[in-house]
Amino acid sequence: QVQLVESGGGLVQPGGSLRLSCAVSRSIFNMYSMGWFRQAPGKQRQLVGLITRGGSINYGDSVKGRFTISGDNAKNTVSLQMNSLKPEDTAVYYCYVQFDRDYWGQGTQVTVSS
Repeated sequence: QVQLVESGGGLVQPGGSLRLSCAVSRSIFNMYSMGWFRQAPGKQRQLVGLITRGGSINYGDSVKGRFTISGDNAKNTVSLQMNSLKPEDTAVYYCYVQFDRDYWGQGTQVTVSS
């Protein structure tokens, strides 16, 4: 069983930055894809950013140019650097990794508010 543990969520003012990290209990070297999704109250879960095994990175339209996703094979972590945060970025953020099946973290709350 693969476990994903997120950290780094919290409260931040508009225009601020936050970095999320996800520790994966299995080597990410052989993953098919990994990344982050988010879900705001009353809305569907949506893509934030995704890295594929081939190295391509896709971002959701609403975060392009502001968010950066990265992976560290040595530490088995996947991170999300979020800059220029907006109130509409408020959501629960979920780490995701695809091996033989999909694995999800428990989620971490990000609140952007003054």
